[in-house]
Amino acid sequence: MSGSTMRGGRTRKFKAEINVVPYIDVMLVLLVIFMVAAPLTNPSVINLPTAGKSTLPPTAYIDIALKPDARATIALKGPAAGKVDSAADRGDLTRKLQSLHDENPELPVMISADKDIKYDDVVQIISSAKKLGVTRVGLATK
Repeated sequence: MSGSTMRGGRTRKFKAEINVVPYIDVMLVLLVIFMVAAPLTNPSVINLPTAGKSTLPPTAYIDIALKPDARATIALKGPAAGKVDSAADRGDLTRKLQSLHDENPELPVMISADKDIKYDDVVQIISSAKKLGVTRVGLATK
């Protein structure tokens, strides 16, 4: 006789199947764990460094104050303080910065931007100051 015999004398074939129910249970538990753990990590949060006081701030500089409504003011600060000019747009600001830099080529530029202003606007002003030949450009902090 082949196979295993039972009391009734019938032959029984062994089934070679994988029982997948425990694997489904494990996968559902893992799915729940990942669903709970996913909101805990927030990749959009950035820890920005805090700026300390510089060792020796410049005594005289060209100050550019950027406001959120796309207006800006530009002025000389320090012992040779001059009148404050306002610029309606970025092109006007670049022209006024060019004239101030031509008169005072050794002065650094300090940019004080409102915290609600776009990052791109500040970078564009830094870039245009570098193109005009300004060697030192700083950002004002609290």
